[in-house]
Amino acid sequence: MKLEIDGLTKRYYVERDGRHFLALSDVSLSVADGEFMAIVGPSGCGKTTLLNIVAGLLPYEEGTVSIDGKRIAGAGVDRAVVFQHASLLPWRTVTGNVRYGMEMQRRFDRAAMTERTDYFIKLVGLDGFERHYPSELSGGMQQRVNLARAAASDPLVLLMDEPFAALDAQTRELMQAELLKIWAKAHKTVLFITHQINEAVYLADRVAVMSARPGHVKEILAIPFERPRSLSLKRDPRFLQIEDAIWQLVEEKS
Repeated sequence: MKLEIDGLTKRYYVERDGRHFLALSDVSLSVADGEFMAIVGPSGCGKTTLLNIVAGLLPYEEGTVSIDGKRIAGAGVDRAVVFQHASLLPWRTVTGNVRYGMEMQRRFDRAAMTERTDYFIKLVGLDGFERHYPSELSGGMQQRVNLARAAASDPLVLLMDEPFAALDAQTRELMQAELLKIWAKAHKTVLFITHQINEAVYLADRVAVMSARPGHVKEILAIPFERPRSLSLKRDPRFLQIEDAIWQLVEEKS
């Protein structure tokens, strides 16, 4: 499986100004099967627009976005999105929320849904909380449910848009470590949007740096650290050098 973005350009029409607004310009990017790709860039550069196009939530007219050579033209069961806020159904328990994506797809029988729900609840460390409602969970636990729901639906590509941005610093770091454990076991291709450079370096196989608006890919850096990775890696001088190099790319005007 390969996610391929080739020459993608996205314009919005701004009615009050009577003109088109260029958000993305000639974006090209390839993500290999099982790869963890992070995207960083200055605020407003089009990272979320790019992810929403890949998710099939936004149309595009110029360029191509495809999975295994099949053009993306809308939402599909081959992709799942984890947003910044968990967006759980408050009237459903942890079990009910994790099952929800599979129920909507209608491609899993009851036994398969039960087996996958139990597996992914355990995988995100929430066994014992199956009957709890979202209001009874912390922010970090809610986002674990969100991640379990997305992974349980068995997408080819997992799309993540600042999934830990709303969490406190300590919980965010713990969730980063948990995500790597889940990713290693679930073997999913991940496209991960973040504003936090050290988060991108810690999580990803490669980091794509986008320019200021209109966004395009300035450079893609391979991250050389072996897996599994511990949080102590963030104190490694080599880690700090890569983080600094990415910051310089982000801060450049062109």
